[in-house]
Amino acid sequence: MTEAADQPTLPGEPAAKHHRSLTVFYAVMCAAIVVGLFSFWFWRTWTVWWFDADEAKKRQSAAAGRLRVPVEMELDLGGGVKMEFVLVPAGRFRMGSPAEEVGRRDDERLHWVTIARPFYMGKYEVTQEQWEKVTGVNYSDFSGPKNPAERVSWDGCQAFLQLLNQLPALAPGPAPSGKGDGARARLPTEAEWEWACRAGTRSQFCSGDADASLADYAWFHANSGNTTHPVGEKKPNAWGLFDMHGNVAEWCNDWYREYVDGGWASQLDPAGPATGSSRVVRGGSWVHNTNGCRAARRGTLGPQNGDCSRGFRVVMVPARH
Repeated sequence: MTEAADQPTLPGEPAAKHHRSLTVFYAVMCAAIVVGLFSFWFWRTWTVWWFDADEAKKRQSAAAGRLRVPVEMELDLGGGVKMEFVLVPAGRFRMGSPAEEVGRRDDERLHWVTIARPFYMGKYEVTQEQWEKVTGVNYSDFSGPKNPAERVSWDGCQAFLQLLNQLPALAPGPAPSGKGDGARARLPTEAEWEWACRAGTRSQFCSGDADASLADYAWFHANSGNTTHPVGEKKPNAWGLFDMHGNVAEWCNDWYREYVDGGWASQLDPAGPATGSSRVVRGGSWVHNTNGCRAARRGTLGPQNGDCSRGFRVVMVPARH
């Protein structure tokens, strides 16, 4: 017999070995569960960016609370004419459209974008009475004080914004108190516009994918009667923004180019290329079909041009943010 065989077996030794085996097994299982839960959390955090209307309102209120600013504010233009703004919180989303979206175009490639700073966006498209109050003129085709200003070029928008920023309420100063003071007015970037339009949705429209649902939110070819309409007559999206689809297509600040795909890396506050020949127009208008009003649909036009289907809305960024 070997020396090992001659060694006596200590009482309880098999049980101790069994206990150690179970301990290792449970430790491995617990580690696997922790890794699995973390992986699920990581996947959900980085891929599931969309949210419903209730969550949109919560994020909006939370952003206002952190910044100590109101969710909505007004800018007094004088003579009883005011501009209303809604706070859009920061966030991360996939800009563009999926390959299976009906009517998708090649320049709508999906890519990650992070909007790092909350901003105020015009609750409505700029109206004719607002345009006339600031510039002193009105050359819109479809006359009406509450109708959106149209036949305005990108260059014309810049002239309007320059005058708007000369108002005492927008002079450099303290952070906003709810009346616009301390902020500067500009056009939205294309990324800001789509983030604001979607308001947490990943569908064709803020109302869903069905064409029929759009009629409650937008004026477009099938229901417009070939004219613009007073702003705010349709339902708003979850942020409280009206006419993000239809009525008039809206100028963005960016020069147009095809999207740059950064893979999983998120682009931070993209502002478009430094130069170009055409500026971006978004949202579709009274003359477009439903496809032309999709949240991801991109239009372009030379900055010096304007027509009766083009308008804009204003973004205000608080001076301290």
